[in-house]
Amino acid sequence: MLRALALLCLVLPVLATPALAQTEIHRCIGANSGAVFTDQACSALKATPVSPAAAAAIPSPVAAPPPVLCAASVGELRQSVIDAFARRDTIRMAGLVLWDGYGRSAAIADIRALSALMKQPRLEVETAPQQAASTAPLDDDFFAQNSPPPTPPTMEQLVLHTAGDGSAARTWRFDIVSRAGCQWLRNAH
Repeated sequence: MLRALALLCLVLPVLATPALAQTEIHRCIGANSGAVFTDQACSALKATPVSPAAAAAIPSPVAAPPPVLCAASVGELRQSVIDAFARRDTIRMAGLVLWDGYGRSAAIADIRALSALMKQPRLEVETAPQQAASTAPLDDDFFAQNSPPPTPPTMEQLVLHTAGDGSAARTWRFDIVSRAGCQWLRNAH
């Protein structure tokens, strides 16, 4: 037991020596604005010291959150449509559409229509209340009751005017739908 204790007393200083021999690493910003890691003081290299706490506070491009790609307001949605048209970016325009409930063939057809739409010159993008549905015929028994039919809630639409084939202008209508804090386009068939 005494021998083990004596051996331990001899080994501990030997193990601690490398830890004591290590010098502090200084983090600096060099004259060329590059990072410098050195065992010398930053002032000796005519560099600016950066403390580890300050380095941790500087946001890294890797740690930055991804950009929010959905529109928080109708105005942002309108601007996103304008930007997508300016870049002829069909993928961005498709990213503004709420695709819930679409079947495969309907989604493919709408993406093809968006692709054709993006090739046309944009004339104007505006918001408007949804067009009223056509009124029911008077001889319909369902609407012959004393109370008028319920009116659907008004929904805002994004109206897109493009120069179609030739000189005729075309109008495209998209319903504006709120989901998960974002504003989305829905094809207004």
